[in-house]
Amino acid sequence: MTEQRGATRQSGPAEQRRTTERRGLLGRLAARRAPRRVPGPLPRGAVAAEARDVAVRLGGRLVLDGVDLAANAGEVLALVGPNGAGKSTLFAALAGDVDVERGGVWVCGRPAEQWGAAELALRRAVLPQSSSLAFPFTVAEVVAMGRAPWAGTPAAEDDSRAVAEAMAATEVEGFAERPFSALSGGERARVSLARALAQRTGLLLLDEPTAALDLRHQELVLRICRRRAAAGDAVVVVLHDLGLAAAYADRVAVLSGGRLVADGPPASVLRAELLSEVYRQPVEVLPHPSGGAPLVVPVRPVGGAGPRGTEIAGDR
Repeated sequence: MTEQRGATRQSGPAEQRRTTERRGLLGRLAARRAPRRVPGPLPRGAVAAEARDVAVRLGGRLVLDGVDLAANAGEVLALVGPNGAGKSTLFAALAGDVDVERGGVWVCGRPAEQWGAAELALRRAVLPQSSSLAFPFTVAEVVAMGRAPWAGTPAAEDDSRAVAEAMAATEVEGFAERPFSALSGGERARVSLARALAQRTGLLLLDEPTAALDLRHQELVLRICRRRAAAGDAVVVVLHDLGLAAAYADRVAVLSGGRLVADGPPASVLRAELLSEVYRQPVEVLPHPSGGAPLVVPVRPVGGAGPRGTEIAGDR
């Protein structure tokens, strides 16, 4: 018992230093002054972000080539395609976070490079594929970081409400005081989404937000996307699950080899011939029995036979 009490006393100063460092960082975030030009809501149907003939080269490789795509206020736009198709690069371009070799990106009617970082943060919120933190912030503190761009503006009065609503929407309020570092991958993903929601911008960009989530929370995330679009926001979401894209997106953009090969309503874009070619996997597209949305099903071997009854060489 004596040794335990001694250990507690020895760890006290270190814990106090960590608390001081954490509060200092939060204080610096809160002290940032947002620009005076606070944006109003975008008119429904207005272009929130747009790529025009965009080409991006990374590591000497052309990963996007001549892409034209717009994200409009009031709709969910899903970016789909196989691994390496350029989805995350196009996502980063629409967020104004990557330099383009050719063409341009516009955010809220202005070239992305003309926005300062603080002004851009008032207009778009970004959820990357993964998030890491160097300090032991609690869940509530991480979500509150989404309000940093609004410090010094009238919107800062809504900080507490925005944080509470974002945590409730993503079902993370039950562990508000737990350290972010102690969460599971799925819990971290939901907390990171709550931070982006708390930012309350007119453009919400989510890169594979369902990758670490169970079935219930995958559906929850896409319902949140639909609610944000219904409220007038533009939502861009990178998805691998074509069923989710078909069920929840207003538009689906299919990328392959760094090019945009289709863009339109799910029913017109998610076609068996196109998807089979893009993914190099035969698929069937069927109407969902309870709603009619396209349901994409891989063609799988039955009894050792491949597509259309052909034998699979590896099974010989």
